[in-house]
Amino acid sequence: MTEAGASTPRTGTYGSPARVPTGIAGLDEILGGGLFEGGVYIVQGTPGSGKTIFANQACFTHAAERGARALYVTLLAESHARMLGHIAGLAFFDAGAIPDRLTYLSAFRTLQDEGLAGLLALLRREAAEREADLLILDGVMAAEESADSALEFKKFIHELQTQAAASGTTVLLLTSASAGAPMAAAEHTMVDGLIELSSRLHGRRAERDLEVRKFRGSGFLRGRHSFRITDEGVVVHPRTEARFREPSRRDHVTGPAVSLGIPALDAMLGRGLPLHSTTLLVGPSGIGKTTLGLQFLGAGPGEPGLLVGFHESEAALTAKARALGLPVAGAIADGAVSLMWQPATEGLIDEICDRLLATVRNLGVRRVFIDGLDAMSRLTEDGDRIIRIVAALTAELRALNVTSVVTMETDLTGLAAGQPLSGVSLRGASAITENILVMRFVEQRSALHRMVSVIKARDSAIDQRLRCFAIRDGGIAVEDGPERAEAILAELQHLPLRRGGE
Repeated sequence: MTEAGASTPRTGTYGSPARVPTGIAGLDEILGGGLFEGGVYIVQGTPGSGKTIFANQACFTHAAERGARALYVTLLAESHARMLGHIAGLAFFDAGAIPDRLTYLSAFRTLQDEGLAGLLALLRREAAEREADLLILDGVMAAEESADSALEFKKFIHELQTQAAASGTTVLLLTSASAGAPMAAAEHTMVDGLIELSSRLHGRRAERDLEVRKFRGSGFLRGRHSFRITDEGVVVHPRTEARFREPSRRDHVTGPAVSLGIPALDAMLGRGLPLHSTTLLVGPSGIGKTTLGLQFLGAGPGEPGLLVGFHESEAALTAKARALGLPVAGAIADGAVSLMWQPATEGLIDEICDRLLATVRNLGVRRVFIDGLDAMSRLTEDGDRIIRIVAALTAELRALNVTSVVTMETDLTGLAAGQPLSGVSLRGASAITENILVMRFVEQRSALHRMVSVIKARDSAIDQRLRCFAIRDGGIAVEDGPERAEAILAELQHLPLRRGGE
């Protein structure tokens, strides 16, 4: 028995029926491969949630397959001309598929005149005559409301299932009914699967969700998954922490250390970052986190890199690299390092993870710099998700042979003697990172000094003593020894406390 509650296949054998791709990007992954041939599925959602685009996309994608045909039957719904006019600008639309490979048919008059029995006969006849192996019934609520009793509608669903199984036709029933509707229990319990589309408000921001609430025959990814309606149609982004609950393959943790491009800092780490590890770089705004990340990306000649930024645009990052004379500027110009900018104003965090991992796979990326974990976290309303998402993401990056650096902004609290981590919250950091570097400002009289320390590094003998560093032409330069940092901290211990106004 699977997580979804598998039943004996309708084919009468002990093998699973053939899968039928939905044509909806991301959904087949959630379903474990697509719908099952001969299955009956409900797609439900409130008006405007995307059901019509969903169903048409499934039809056009299906009809594009060699020898495949689809039948779209409407009851109480908008006219076919109006429907096609609304979807004509979407990438999946193909006027050449109509009517030979995709047929639209209105059955409301039949339902009115002949009831559910007449509707069932029409569906059987039209699907057979047109050799349709995908059938959409849009407006099932009208059929449900025309039934004299719950039992009559239950018989209709049963007969439709029998018909679908015998012919091998996969059926999608579109309805606006919610799970709490009086007669919904009948259809929900009898069908092979239930997919719910919804649009939710988070404050003033709206976000579309898809949830597979039931799916017989195999396991599936549970929970709500974000989706968009784009020029390509419906695009679903499976939850990152569910999709990568386990990495796609085991990573290799042994190998040569990876240089940050800063010799003294590499030495503090015991020759550099451990191969395929994730490093959390924390510090206040303006301390040099982005500069360090740019040096990291430029420190591996021949190793493709990727910068995912949430604060500065591609143009701003390129200008910064050139102004500091960093080697990464040339790598960006040559295409060896790619830039992916995502404004933190609005976006889908799972979509960003999808784009990031797709870029890594397509370009063979070996170094990733994610600049702005705090900004990234603001793209999800569920604050507890961010640790799970980043844990899954970084584990998958390690599986793809990537060494990554992730930044997180802290407050401007200066370094206090005896309190090296004052103002720094590392709660949950162990779940997402093997290495932690802290960059801090230290105020000494009228001077502001920059210091860096290594808090931990995977399987490495590290030097945890604070070092002063500066940002100059060529990037960040860390001092070879801790002497100046020690002198500054020693003086701080003897400075008198300053009162307000002094």
